[in-house]
Amino acid sequence: MGKTCALLRAGFPYVKTLGMRRVTNFPLDLAIDRDDTLYVLCRSVGSAQIARVTYEDENLGPIGGFGTDDGKFDQPAAIILDRDENLFVSDEGLDRITILAKTGEFLEKWGESGEAPGKLSRPSGIAFDREGNLLVVDTLNHRVQRFTRDGTFLQAWGSHGSGPGELDMPWGIAVDDEGDVYVADWRNDRVQKFSPDGQYLQTFGRTGRCQGELSRPTGVAVDHDGDVYVADRGNDRVQQFDATGRYVETFIGDATLSKSGREYMLTNARPNRLREMADLEPQKRLRSPSSVRIDEKGRLFIADYWSYRVQVYQKDVIHLAPDQIVPPLRSPSLETT
Repeated sequence: MGKTCALLRAGFPYVKTLGMRRVTNFPLDLAIDRDDTLYVLCRSVGSAQIARVTYEDENLGPIGGFGTDDGKFDQPAAIILDRDENLFVSDEGLDRITILAKTGEFLEKWGESGEAPGKLSRPSGIAFDREGNLLVVDTLNHRVQRFTRDGTFLQAWGSHGSGPGELDMPWGIAVDDEGDVYVADWRNDRVQKFSPDGQYLQTFGRTGRCQGELSRPTGVAVDHDGDVYVADRGNDRVQQFDATGRYVETFIGDATLSKSGREYMLTNARPNRLREMADLEPQKRLRSPSSVRIDEKGRLFIADYWSYRVQVYQKDVIHLAPDQIVPPLRSPSLETT
């Protein structure tokens, strides 16, 4: 077909729900390995663990746990997998990064509290750059820091404020195929884009509830098409933007009962009666989604925090060659034929 110049967005249907209360309690973030196992970072007051759930919704049991010992978490914030499929977890309560094997074996930890370069104050979002170094959102220091995998400090950028390139309690972070960095600027209700070396490039989003507006964004993800997905937590939704920052679509939640949820309900008579009496429409919707991830297959995973589950959608897109789309229109209108 030749070079891709545009996308035919065929749809983004809901696929399934994974997890349930007692398995994926308060899911804050998640990572997906090559075998389609989800590692769901769960956190509430006095509780923290990583739930392991297959894509078929089989519970493989938790790893980690609440505490300050090696391999434990106090207030974990984000989880990612490296190329060897080891788990990296940021902990804003302990100002450290913990590294575990997928089986839960403790491998390493590093991090030191403080304000100086290389020190951390409530670290949250984490992502690997194209060289395999770790980018850490240093939330209360209002900056992004870059470290080697073993914690050697390399670089920092950002300062407290609301101007271009400034940050106010940033949270989520993602890196695109070009190495550019996207940061969910939490208290500024926006997403900022930076070059691989931290130079400011672009802002999209502003405070509000309308399309393209944000309220306390947390997670951010970018796919191979350059589309950006933002967990708009304060608005109980996820929004999709294209590579230019143009608003595309909103996900508000379409949950069905997960496999594990169905199994639980069929052995508990009282919840069945309560569900029979309930208005089911609100049960579908996202409640305070905290993170969003999209994998190589175009599956969008949303950590539905207050509903103790993960909602999954599937991107359906066709890449268009130049001869399949006219040049940009001055006064566009969309008609369905």
